[in-house]
Amino acid sequence: MAAESFDDQGSSKMGRARQQMRRSAKRSHVIFESLQKEIMLGQLPPGTTILELELANRFECSQSTVREALMFLQTDGLVERLHHRGTFVADSRIEDARELILIRHDIECRGVTRVLSRFGPFLRKELEADLDGMRAAAKNDDEYQLSLHDRNFHLNLYSAADMPTVRPILRRCLIHNHRFKILNSEPNRGLLETAERHVAILDALAAGDETNAVQALSHHITTIVDFGPSILTGDAEKPEPGQ
Repeated sequence: MAAESFDDQGSSKMGRARQQMRRSAKRSHVIFESLQKEIMLGQLPPGTTILELELANRFECSQSTVREALMFLQTDGLVERLHHRGTFVADSRIEDARELILIRHDIECRGVTRVLSRFGPFLRKELEADLDGMRAAAKNDDEYQLSLHDRNFHLNLYSAADMPTVRPILRRCLIHNHRFKILNSEPNRGLLETAERHVAILDALAAGDETNAVQALSHHITTIVDFGPSILTGDAEKPEPGQ
């Protein structure tokens, strides 16, 4: 009986510890999502100092939970954590945005052949749901939700290429492409236009047309709304913020 009682107590303690870990992980993800939104929309501008204690008080949690959320943001390149100096919101520069767009262009366009070999009704339905989500967000004038659905569209599409070690690179490119666009766009830009730009990609994939799918993706990626002509045309036509 004593041994059974000891085992029961041990199991109970382990169970409580696991529950606390799950709650902490869930809480850190909520904090991560909240801060990511604020950084993407410029509510936390580049260079802003982030204090763990302030966030712990704001979210009513431990500093270790905040620290975990900041580690996720650091992985995405949205914050910089400097030893003995603290944590800061990362910069968003046109030089970085340009290089990330070119990397993204190569990843997505080179993946089209593999995507088409796996393209079917399930993936099409998934992409159409992402597109509908973009349209709904645009109608609600919700730029952040539009960005989330936009990124999901491209990540779900690339998942069909079955390149799991490359997908996180694409994810980071998408985050920073969208952040740069949001921070440098003119007020009241056409959100619905952004959503509808995905239709040509979906139509080409549904038709099984590899050439048109690559062209549609290439045009979509390199002619970002509000930023002028394609960045593939050379330095002379390099887009400037706000144009």
